[in-house]
Amino acid sequence: MHQRTSKDIRWHDVLAYCQAHSTPQCELLYRLERETHLKTMAPRMMAGPYQGQLLRFISWMVRPRQALEVGTFTGYGALCLAEGLAEGGVLHTIEVNPEVVWLARKYFAEAGMNDRIRLHVGDAFDVVPALEGDFDLVFLDAGKRQYEAMYELVLPRVRPGGFVLADNVLWSGKVVGGHDDADTRALDAFNKKVVADPRVECLMLPVRDGLTIVRKKES
Repeated sequence: MHQRTSKDIRWHDVLAYCQAHSTPQCELLYRLERETHLKTMAPRMMAGPYQGQLLRFISWMVRPRQALEVGTFTGYGALCLAEGLAEGGVLHTIEVNPEVVWLARKYFAEAGMNDRIRLHVGDAFDVVPALEGDFDLVFLDAGKRQYEAMYELVLPRVRPGGFVLADNVLWSGKVVGGHDDADTRALDAFNKKVVADPRVECLMLPVRDGLTIVRKKES
């Protein structure tokens, strides 16, 4: 009988096994996922079930009183992050494209989250300075060429011991594949900046398209 070796095991099989042994998404998130695929041009921008579960668990562990998401899209990630908010907590989520927010608004209302999620339509560089208070948890999932600038925008507003999550940091593996397009260069520069930043410590995870967890040091 042939025994499989590590060379025989493919990464997508491992990921499928992980997904099969994780709690599945709820019915509302399933419907949002389906409608996103049916009614938007780039459904791959959505967080999705597996990453969504990770966002839920991180939020539940942090229990943020005030959280921030940059890049709402159709609201999948926002709904996952909002589940872990502390009592009375709020998630501010920012989307620059007004054509997709109708779907997010629809599912925020269905989930009964209108009092916990505040959707802002506009440029994060205009919206964030107008928000009051500090953040316990920030999720960056917007323009990749602006990651460094967004990081510098939000980090001073993150409480000591708080967290920043940055999505798509592997960029389909291009950051290690010798690609030289503008997005890849920007993400590689961002990754190098974060790991060398003395203000924080970080952990990059090969989840989906790469997720970096950044913790702001307390002193």
